[in-house]
Amino acid sequence: MKRFKKMIIGMLSVGLLAGCSGGGAATDSTDAASENKSEEVTVYFTRHGKTMLNTTGRSQGWSDAPLTPAGIEVAENVGTGIGDSIKFDKVYTSDSGRAIETAEILLDKAGQKVEINKDKRLREFNFGTFESTLGAESVEAIAKRKDLTADEYTEKAAKEGGGYNGFIKEISNDLAEIDKENVKENENWPAEDYDTVAKRSKAALDDIVKEANEDGDQSILVVSHGMTLVTLLNELDPSVASEIPMSGLENASISKAIYKDGKWKVETVNDMSYAEKGVKE
Repeated sequence: MKRFKKMIIGMLSVGLLAGCSGGGAATDSTDAASENKSEEVTVYFTRHGKTMLNTTGRSQGWSDAPLTPAGIEVAENVGTGIGDSIKFDKVYTSDSGRAIETAEILLDKAGQKVEINKDKRLREFNFGTFESTLGAESVEAIAKRKDLTADEYTEKAAKEGGGYNGFIKEISNDLAEIDKENVKENENWPAEDYDTVAKRSKAALDDIVKEANEDGDQSILVVSHGMTLVTLLNELDPSVASEIPMSGLENASISKAIYKDGKWKVETVNDMSYAEKGVKE
């Protein structure tokens, strides 16, 4: 059962939320936000590179840390691998330094000068008063509330959650519930539940696509975070997100989705081919 505990600690500290390598064709998902015909827009979702807090096993949601040498290297490799094969019309990131740094490195190595638009709605889940604590502390706090050991709780959450997206939902909702007691007005922000992040990240994406259609843009880069990206992919197509394995999104992996006429189609998830290509070049 210890493997389940390690899994949840990894989720909170590293944000590893993954998809099927190389992905696959997904069922079309209708977007209620737009009923008008539109040009095709391709969005490349990228997870930030590894950070210093990732390496120390600490929860990293709204808290931030710079990329490690390995985190910088993988972002460089992805940028080199992309090169001029994809011309980004616009680039969006969360307002977290690690996402911005990843985008800057990627664009530099790809030889593309594109303004970076920062949107706080693309942030990672907020873990409230558990921000920057050791991941084990979050697990133990939830488990204690349910009269379970940490191992028992993580095993139960993994089983009942089903796919990794369901697992995220179980954990984030439980953490948000117990963190309510720790919130002090005007002193801290409460931990976010699943629906809060799903709504804010989807609203950000709706605005991104709307602007792309208005400006005639075709290729968009979005640099965000592990848990948020899986939640967002689930909003676009639940059939794809439910297949995401428990191993987690790779740092700087690419997930590709196409939007046309109010519908989304997720084509690939957790694609590391650009990073691999960059290593060889």
